[in-house]
This record gives sequence, structure tokens and C-alpha cells, in this order.
Amino acid sequence: MSRKLSNSDPLGTILNADPSRPFVVAQLGQSLDGRIATLSGESRWINGTAALDHLHALRAAVDAVVVGVGTAVADDPELTVRRVSGRSPARVVIDPSGRLPATARCWADGDGVQRLVVQAGGDTASDGVEVVQLTPINGRMPPEQIVAALFARGLRRLLIEGGASTVSAFIDAGVVDRLHVLVAPMIIGSGTTGLSLAPIARLNDARRPSTRIHILADGDVLFDCNLRSAT
Repeated sequence: MSRKLSNSDPLGTILNADPSRPFVVAQLGQSLDGRIATLSGESRWINGTAALDHLHALRAAVDAVVVGVGTAVADDPELTVRRVSGRSPARVVIDPSGRLPATARCWADGDGVQRLVVQAGGDTASDGVEVVQLTPINGRMPPEQIVAALFARGLRRLLIEGGASTVSAFIDAGVVDRLHVLVAPMIIGSGTTGLSLAPIARLNDARRPSTRIHILADGDVLFDCNLRSAT
């Protein structure tokens, strides 16, 4: 992933980002009707193989991948790069009260990648996992403080991978530069919705990011949204 890519390429925007400040990309996979899971919680697989390849390419393009503890517990993801060539990023779990068990796959240390847990207090963590201690605000870990703490540790390019509530919190906090929404040609009709942001009263207040659209090989569509630029 060391090649220089044009900023018209969704990965080039990340790889060519200004190194003097954090760069945060968030991603979300969903159906045409904005669902990320059925009512029973089933979510594998809404998106196709090309979307999964893109997700792994995103991981390879960043310094750290960040997930909330709900996603880490429910999905037990590895958070490694496997479907494309490239190195795996540092793995970060936002886990204020230390819910994630030591047996979680993202804590496996076989690849020597840095592992961090963002906690509200104490220093309880699995062996080799660095604790990032922050103070909650209104019961939530402040996204802007998480980004700053990771940047201070040399983790400049961040991927906020999930879940939807974590992605939404980072967007609401104004710290996301780029949003990748992967839309599958599927209508679920009910179930868990994706983004849920602070309410607005008027459409004039809605975000209208400058967006590039990429049609993937198996029919999914990638919306590459520049949250720092409006149309």
C-alpha cells in the first residue's frame, strides 16, 4: 500500500492525507433501505466480496482500525488484513468498562501489531494491550479525545470500522474526514438501521458532502463522501 494514488481513488485520499494532522475515515455497509442487520441481528453477508476486499484494503491503508466494544463482542472480528496484500493496522477497541474478554480474536498477538483499549478507568487489559485512559462525557467516550490520544501515539490515519453507533458518534463529533458507505443491491425491509445522528429541524441543516461513486465488481456501490467538503 506504499504506492502513490490519485485523490480521485478512495484509497489515495487516505494514503496522501496531510501527515501533520489526524485523518479519520469511517465505513459502513448496508442494504438499499439503509439496514445493517435483520431484526434477529443477522448481518453476514449484506455486502458482497468486492466490498469485503475494499474493507481489507482500507485496513491496509490506515495506521489503526477502531471498533466499539459492542461490535467486538458481537462479531469477534480479527481486524487484520487478509483479503488483499498489505500490513495489518494497530487494533483499537473502545471498551469503557472492560467488557471484552481476553480471548477476543482482536487481542491475539501473533502478528506483533500494536493493540490498544480505550477505557474509562483503571488499567485492566489483556497481556500486551496498551490502555488509553479517558474520562467519559455524558456516559460516552469523547471521539475527539480518542482521535487525539491515538495521534499522540503515532497513529495518524484511523479507520472507524463499527458499529453503526460508534461511526455515528464520530461523525456527530465532527472528527470524520471521509465516510465510505458500501450499499448492497438488497432490500431487507426491517431491522437495524445504519447511521443515527443528532436530529435536525430543517433539510437546509442536512450534511451534503461532496461524493464520488464507485460501482464495485459484484454490484455493490461505494459512496466515498468527503465530510470536509459540501456540494
